Amino acid sequence: MNTFLIKNATLVNEGAQTQADVLIRNGRIEKIAPTIDIRATRTIDAEGLTLLPGMIDDQVHFREPGLTHKADIASESRAAVAGGTTTFMEMPNVNPPTVTLEALEAKHARAAEVSWANYSFYLGATNDNIEEIKRLDPKQACGVKIFMGSSTGNMLVDRDEALRQVFTHSPVLIATHCEDTPMIQAREAEYRQRYGDDVPFSAHPEIRCREACYKSSSHAVALAKETGAQLHILHITTAEELNLFEPGPVTGKQITSEACTHHLWFCGDEDYDAKGSLIKCNPAIKSCADRDAIRQAVIDGRIDVIATDHAPHTLEEKAQPYFKAPAGLPQVQRSLQALLDLYHQGVFPLELIVEKTSHAVAERFQIRDRGYIREGYWADLVLVDLNRPETDTRDKALYKCGWSPWEGHTFKSTIVGTLVNGELKYWEGAFSDFTPGKRLEFNR
Repeated sequence: MNTFLIKNATLVNEGAQTQADVLIRNGRIEKIAPTIDIRATRTIDAEGLTLLPGMIDDQVHFREPGLTHKADIASESRAAVAGGTTTFMEMPNVNPPTVTLEALEAKHARAAEVSWANYSFYLGATNDNIEEIKRLDPKQACGVKIFMGSSTGNMLVDRDEALRQVFTHSPVLIATHCEDTPMIQAREAEYRQRYGDDVPFSAHPEIRCREACYKSSSHAVALAKETGAQLHILHITTAEELNLFEPGPVTGKQITSEACTHHLWFCGDEDYDAKGSLIKCNPAIKSCADRDAIRQAVIDGRIDVIATDHAPHTLEEKAQPYFKAPAGLPQVQRSLQALLDLYHQGVFPLELIVEKTSHAVAERFQIRDRGYIREGYWADLVLVDLNRPETDTRDKALYKCGWSPWEGHTFKSTIVGTLVNGELKYWEGAFSDFTPGKRLEFNR
């Protein structure tokens, strides 16, 4: 039998830090104890290292099929593993979009061939695919994604009756992108009249404005309360929206919310002048006051989950003027390091980072046997050196797009190793031979 022993690690798990050994057998955690003395197939002395559950990212865009000049499942999942992310949930706005059960299963089949990490995929909602949504097996997808305000082909659900149908009949959690498109279009026209095509990127949070975010988010919350739907609002960016959510643990909530790493890190008051299109994303990065309010909401539980919204584009695409430069930035290789920097800055304790990136995601999406360091669970684990600095440089970028919004920044912590299903996929900058991750199973 294949056994793996991690000795002398500092475990951060379920609200506590403990010194322990962890024995893994055939991919699952068999034993956690102060000392385990057996002869294992492989033993790692983790003295001085911190052991965390692998990050579960509930929102990524890996661009396959159809947009693979930007990214693909293989390249981005490999980068994610190097960054300590062991599981991802991928979005449906690809080409063709994932709006049928056939397309959903095709993506799962592709991931089974090429994904370094564990995976699940969202079924996308449209104005007219309610029958596909009704046919969805709750164990078949992590959720149903609704774009309530983002122009992504035919995936913008902007008819009230279509929205109500999805909220009424979805057999799984509904994840929403909330911005009001007519308000944004009016702002775009106003700024185009003022600047022509040379709109400064600092105007992005004024065009994708806070009012558009709140109008759409509050509408989604109202629909969920009316229909009883399980609702998860993605990438919250404004202080006002936080009032829509209740503080406290994720368990038992009907309506939950997510914050993304870049919205916890960057702020429009300081960063657009230096970063420009590289931090253009939808919804937009807002003010430092909004960023700080979102950080506080993570602490008090109004924000339940931290994810990335990893959304790569090529540098050539990003170099275009405002209206042509696409929105989104790559993050999965650096997201955990960025959050660990916030720990070093005193923003979040380690236990809270683990809760929001692993425990709460597993609870909210009802993921089976993942998200915790527990006996019997799959060994999705990351070893970090909290006190080994690493500078993010372009030559280290593992994304197909080849760049990072953190280039030049020196992180205070380093990802040393990542285990996926008990296999050491990444260690000290090198990858093992490829083996695929597993499709997520759900307690539904």
